[in-house]
Amino acid sequence: MTTLIGRNESVAFPEWNLRRLRAKIDTGAFSSALDTDGYEIVETPGGTIARIRLVLSRRHRERVRLVEAPVLRFTRVTSSSGVCEQRPVVAALIRLGPIEKRIRLTLTNRATLRHRMLLGREALKGTFLVDVSHRYLWGR
Repeated sequence: MTTLIGRNESVAFPEWNLRRLRAKIDTGAFSSALDTDGYEIVETPGGTIARIRLVLSRRHRERVRLVEAPVLRFTRVTSSSGVCEQRPVVAALIRLGPIEKRIRLTLTNRATLRHRMLLGREALKGTFLVDVSHRYLWGR
């Protein structure tokens, strides 16, 4: 069973107590990307984690939440403008509409872009069907 979503949606991160993050649904991108204001990679006895600095509001950059996520690996990502960047890939639980799903995300700075998150094909597959003629079918 698939859930219908629009070309833009609000995504929640329940484990991080983050209720709304504007996401662009991008079926042309394989991986998903999350906007960060920086991160630190830390080796722990339980494995490698990323300590991620998330700015909660672009208008109020002082509103920051620090979260942690396991690092699965590092990957090279080439942006649509042709710039190649090495990024950590982390696992995170998201909620979109009635669906909760653990997905993989790359961490990067998207401060100059309209949407704080890009949700790619890997996260969408098997769960979501995108109607590009609509936005925010599950509310802002």
